Formats: sequence, structure tokens, C-alpha cells
Amino acid sequence: MGFSRWLNRSVGFFVFFILDIVDFLLCFTYRTLDFFFESEWKPCYCCPPPEAKQAAAGGNRGRKMIVSERSGEYSKVVSLTRTKIHLDEISDTLYSRPSLLAKLVKCFKKNAVECSDERSTSTKKKTLLTVNSTVVEKLQRTPRWSDCHCTFCTSWLSSSNSSLFVNVQQPKDNKAQENVVFIHGFLSSSTFWTETLFPNFSDSAKSNYRFLAVDLLGYGKSPKPNDSLYTLKEHLEMIERSVISQFRLKTFHVVAHSLGCILALALAAKHPGAIKSITLLAPPYYSVPKGVQATQYVMRKMAPKEVWPPMAFAASVASWYEHLSRTVSLVLCKNHHLLEFLTKLLTRNRMRTYLIEGFLCHTHNASWHTLHNIIFGSGSKIEAYLDHVRDNVNCDVSVFHGGRDELIPVECSYGVKRRVPRARIHIVPDKDHITIVVGRQKEFAGELELIWRRSSTT
Repeated sequence: MGFSRWLNRSVGFFVFFILDIVDFLLCFTYRTLDFFFESEWKPCYCCPPPEAKQAAAGGNRGRKMIVSERSGEYSKVVSLTRTKIHLDEISDTLYSRPSLLAKLVKCFKKNAVECSDERSTSTKKKTLLTVNSTVVEKLQRTPRWSDCHCTFCTSWLSSSNSSLFVNVQQPKDNKAQENVVFIHGFLSSSTFWTETLFPNFSDSAKSNYRFLAVDLLGYGKSPKPNDSLYTLKEHLEMIERSVISQFRLKTFHVVAHSLGCILALALAAKHPGAIKSITLLAPPYYSVPKGVQATQYVMRKMAPKEVWPPMAFAASVASWYEHLSRTVSLVLCKNHHLLEFLTKLLTRNRMRTYLIEGFLCHTHNASWHTLHNIIFGSGSKIEAYLDHVRDNVNCDVSVFHGGRDELIPVECSYGVKRRVPRARIHIVPDKDHITIVVGRQKEFAGELELIWRRSSTT
């Protein structure tokens, strides 16, 4: 280990220990504030689930509840809410994020030894389905006072339509020959595509293709439901209902960035005959070693609890600290109009603020659950999606990755290539997670048109 690596980890140890304490204190702070603003205590995921009570099958009809399955060190939960959710749709990283502070507190508990013995004994028993009352409470009463209440962020509340917001650009005669679905990444929106690529497509592409850029559930102008856990199933069903069914798509190309790559692969696995081409930008695919908890492995790869580079530090704070990330959301997202105004003022209106809009127009509930249930929670699923694309989806697969991407390493794209040998890999030097598109939109628009033309002739 080099000196710089050792220094990074050493400094990180102390920095994140302090953040553990801050997040612990913020837990009580938010409980107090939630009670003050909404007259009731609010649950959180900062601690592992408490001892769950056995579910009474006859006494919970019509009620929202969480069923948890404990096996070994980790637990999995299932939500019986508006839609059926399977056990593997809720990531254990939501409540299994061990910290040094938690370990120290646990060591000082008088019954630490007894609890340890009981836990080791319980792993030998047959797995039980139980109701986790804390997470049930989380579903029923997610806090809203800390979210933005502006017209833009709450526009979905005034509509009877619960579909996602889709920005559509199509030929004037409405006779598009092919469709292209664009799926944005984490903390983004459809403007990532509409403000960059849409204006830069050629006249030929604009007259032959219908472009559909969707705001994912919880982002942009799309619904941000409080009783959602933002699972992969919920995201996919909303895309199917709002895009595929709404616009009657029989075949379509898919272009996806970061988080959107997971959803694109899941869509391809579910609709293999409809996919004409798949273009992935910075796919978060990590090859998980055998015998390793996939969700925990992916979280530690993406959020390694290091202070450098800055992107890794930001990812670590967002992933490990529920209350710190809520504070960031409270300060930035609730005041996004002020930040946009200040940006325009300081840059004399020379800087377009669509990235700020995409980054800030969401709720903490949406970002927190999407991060854990989709990005981390898909750690054990994405390989199966790639294998399905390799064996059952007969389409062009192209992967683009910035050579200087500090959030998702280039090795992730090479991993896709190993899983899907026909995939074409394009490493763009000196570009990062965002500038893989932003700043080279004209060039990338031309590359996409080439991919679509190639797919149409095969």
C-alpha cells in the first residue's frame, strides 16, 4: 500500500468516525423536528431492525406492512403495499450499514454477550417471516416537511394521472419510423438528455425517430410518492406504464446513463423482442466474488469511506449516512430555486442550470431508497440481466465510459464486455461521469445515430 493510499484511509478513519457521531446526533435532532412539525415521531434506518413480532396473518388484512426474513447476519424485508414486492427487492444496506460508533456502543451494552449468543442460536433455527414494525411505520408516515413544496416539485400532486413525466420530441407529421427511450442516472432528470442531445441530433434523425426522455419515479416532474420504497419493480412498472404502454411502443432503442443502465438491462431482460439496441453510459456493474454479500460489496465499492477523491467522499456520505444525506437534501433541494438564482447571478446568466435542476429536484425519500434498492440492491441481479441480454436479446450493445470517471471505474464497462462479448466498448479519454455527455453532446449525438443506423440494417 502506497503512502497516499495509507494517508487517505487513515484520514478517512477519523473523518468518518466524526461523521458517525454527527449522524447519530442528527437522528435525535430529526426525531424532535419531525415531532414538532408533524406531531409524531418518525422512524429511520440508522439502526438495525429491532426484534420483530410474528405476523398475524388474519389481523393485517388491508394494512401496509413489512415482512422481514432474517438469515444469518443480514435481513431482507418485503413490503405488502400497493404492489407485491418480493423479498430480494429491498436492499439490506438500508439498515445494515455498520459503523465504528455502532460497534463501540454495542460493546458497552451489558447484554452484548447474551445478544450475541441469541443471534448465533437463531441462525440455526428455521427462517421465520416476521413483521418489522419500525419499517412499517417508515412506510406509513414518511416525513414531508423537509421536502420542497414549490410548484415544480409538487406539480404531480395536482394531476390525477400517476404516470411518469415523459419529454417527447417527434417528427412534425407524427410519423416516426423508430423510437428511442432515454433513461437518466441517479440524481438527474430527463433534462440531462433534452438539454444536451435533443438539440444536436441531425435533421434526418429528428424526422425519423421519436425521442422519449423519462423522469424516473421520484425525480424531476414525476410523482414522488411517500409510501414507495422505490424498488426495481416499481421503477420498471412505472416505465412500462408511462412509456411502453402509453406510447404503444412495439420496438425501441434504449440509451441509459449510470443508474439508468440497471433499469435498461432489466427492461431488455423483460422485453427481449422489443429492444433494437442498448447504449449504456458508465454502467455500475461490479463483478461480485462468490460467497460475498452482493449488496454490501457494491456499496463498499461505490462508497469506500475515503476522503479522496471528492466524488468518492460525496458518494460515501450519501450512501452511509441517512441523516447527513437528509440534511444535504434539506439545505439544497428545498432551496433549489435560490441556488439556481444565485448561479445565474454569479455567472451573469451565462451558465445553464439544467444540471442543478436535475440534481436537486427530488425528495430524500426517493434518492435514499433508489440508491440502496436499485444501485446497491441490484448487485446480485445485474449479472443475470447481462447473461439474458447475451443469450436472448438479439441487438447491438454499446458501452461508453469516461476515462476519468471517479465515481464508477472504467473496469465496470470492461466487466460488461466480459459478460456480453459482442458489446462494443468506447472509452472516452479525459471525460468523467458527467462530461461523457455534457460538453461533447454533438459528437455523442452523431455516435448514437450511427448505432441506430447500424442496428436498423442488421
